[in-house]
Amino acid sequence: MRTTIESLADQQSFDEVFRASGKQLRPNKNGNLYLQVELSDKTGKITARLWNAGEAVYEKFQDGDYVQVQGTAQLFQGAMQIIIKKIENVDPSSINEEDFLRVSKVDTTKLFKELRELAANISDAAIAALVEAFLMDEQFTEAFCKAPAGVRNHHDHPGGLLQHTVAVTRLAVKFAPLYPQIDASLLIAGAILHDIGKTRELTCEPELAYTNEGQLLGHIMLGVEMIGAKIPEAQHLLGEEFPEETAMLLRHLLISHHGEYEFGSPCLPMCLEAVALHFLDNLDSTVDAYDKLLSEDPNKANLWTHYHPNIRRKLYKGASSD
Repeated sequence: MRTTIESLADQQSFDEVFRASGKQLRPNKNGNLYLQVELSDKTGKITARLWNAGEAVYEKFQDGDYVQVQGTAQLFQGAMQIIIKKIENVDPSSINEEDFLRVSKVDTTKLFKELRELAANISDAAIAALVEAFLMDEQFTEAFCKAPAGVRNHHDHPGGLLQHTVAVTRLAVKFAPLYPQIDASLLIAGAILHDIGKTRELTCEPELAYTNEGQLLGHIMLGVEMIGAKIPEAQHLLGEEFPEETAMLLRHLLISHHGEYEFGSPCLPMCLEAVALHFLDNLDSTVDAYDKLLSEDPNKANLWTHYHPNIRRKLYKGASSD
């Protein structure tokens, strides 16, 4: 029986095959080199390190190769990592690829149907035509239903982008009637389209990773580009020119939805719909990320997770946790 990444426990030794990616030679504080590599299987991904490594070890395998790893799992700052003792390349013909294929955790057919139903709440004809131009594009929707929403932090699995988008759009549909001063059509369309660039920024094949254009441009820039490319199709569906003001506002929703410069937005939200979209997007992504920290916490017997430096807190699991 395989030792999976999901099953690793603190101080557990193992000798198992994983897929390697993101290998790097890094210097420690004393200037000595160590190997860092991401190891993955169908249950997840984990960071691994081999101390006192050099070019000979680095050249043993390439990103995407299968590797036999002898090592020990270790809990460090609330997260599991692997300390490698030995790593060797493995003949891919000896591998059962099903052990390494990440599968969707969600019913994408059902979710996409729901997304279409949510889109029906858009009353503005021009905005509805633009959203329809995306949802009727089979090449786009195939990528949209497969893509993750992230590589590590939230909705980081095939279908995660669709799952996140539907959740944010549900929130937008419920939220908009509470604030009549908000343009509901604009907000709902922003919820549907805000992360479309991730269909080109991220990939699941053969593993969760950034594409080259994703690294260089990012999903916000790619999403704005995609909206511009779809406006002629929206105009054809609409039978008239697409309003310039509407196109500008939709682009603004995309480029400001991270809310802060330090979180990757080129500008801050400057209209009510952009402010609302930022908070709705952040709500869903944060709940999913925190839920992941709770469910994956390795200390099952404790009512609290380990302290997580990135969020500067522990999380309470609840008195009913086992």
